[in-house]
Amino acid sequence: MRITQGTFSFLPDLTDEQIASQIEYCLGKGWAVSIEYTDDPHPRNAYWEMFGMPMFDIRDAAGVMTELNACRKTFPRHYIKVNAFDSTRGRESLRLSFIVGRPAEEPGFGLERQEGPGRSVRYTTRSYATERPQGERY
Repeated sequence: MRITQGTFSFLPDLTDEQIASQIEYCLGKGWAVSIEYTDDPHPRNAYWEMFGMPMFDIRDAAGVMTELNACRKTFPRHYIKVNAFDSTRGRESLRLSFIVGRPAEEPGFGLERQEGPGRSVRYTTRSYATERPQGERY
């Protein structure tokens, strides 16, 4: 199962050259870039771990790509994404977010059905990655 979250989720994985082009676009707009990673990509897991600090002062995509490659080397079996934040209105607004790294084998999700009172039925998704403790998932 291929996790599709964020911008470009409908496209095949971006090459490093395409990632650098997107980062150049973000930096050209004056947006701050950050890199995050997780081993639980559930759509409601909005709190991924940040790799390093947000890069407010970097003006060249090569610096961001260096951090991205360091994150890939440190967490080769995790999901990694690039975020771009716009602070022009005095608050950090997420403008762009896309996955740039993923494990070779993606565990996917299970659909759980819950019977309620009467005829009500609820469905929820559960990440297969959470069946093992954090740090041992991949």
